[in-house]
Amino acid sequence: MSYQLYYALGSAAMGVRALLEEIGAPYELIETTIDMDKPRPREQLALNPNGWVPVLVWGNDSMYECAAITVFLCDRHREANLAPAIDDPARARFLQTLVYFSNSVQTAFQTNYYPDRFVDTPADEPSAQRRGIRRLRETWKVIDDQIGDNEWLLGDRFSAADIYLFMLTTWLAPARGHPQTREFPNVKRIADAVTRRPSIQLVYDAWLAEQDALGS
Repeated sequence: MSYQLYYALGSAAMGVRALLEEIGAPYELIETTIDMDKPRPREQLALNPNGWVPVLVWGNDSMYECAAITVFLCDRHREANLAPAIDDPARARFLQTLVYFSNSVQTAFQTNYYPDRFVDTPADEPSAQRRGIRRLRETWKVIDDQIGDNEWLLGDRFSAADIYLFMLTTWLAPARGHPQTREFPNVKRIADAVTRRPSIQLVYDAWLAEQDALGS
């Protein structure tokens, strides 16, 4: 099965692309933008009126929302062993973690990056941004505690949830007052381990080079 992926650097579509690399499925990237002041392809808006990415297309079907796409691809490509089976006890933690990433961690990022979505007036935007930063610390602490001494998010097995975790850590911007991964040693340990995977080396090559240049 071949896929098309509406894609923009710095977006959650990069995590989906890394997942497709892990699966080994053929795919085509359709370049778009996350700049809300720039136009999106009409075809993209027809599939996701919100104008966001990722949007995954296969045959005559399509879907959006990164967490949903992650579950869909893992279940469709069971041979890649990137998620617990439906009857596996670890399935509950897998789904819980993906939804928490999507609902809580990503919302904290949005509150800081796009405060106008959460307040009525521009005068209130700085307050929303500060709350977003506090919420980032709160949510990453929850994940760090969940990991504990585990090798991976789900214990001793690597999964798509670890790719999702890594993707989210790349959005942390200390220059904006965001926490750094070293504040959450268990998160950092897993993110560093995911960095070494070939899929990440390919998809995040420019980001990794930038981190090396910064000495991060």
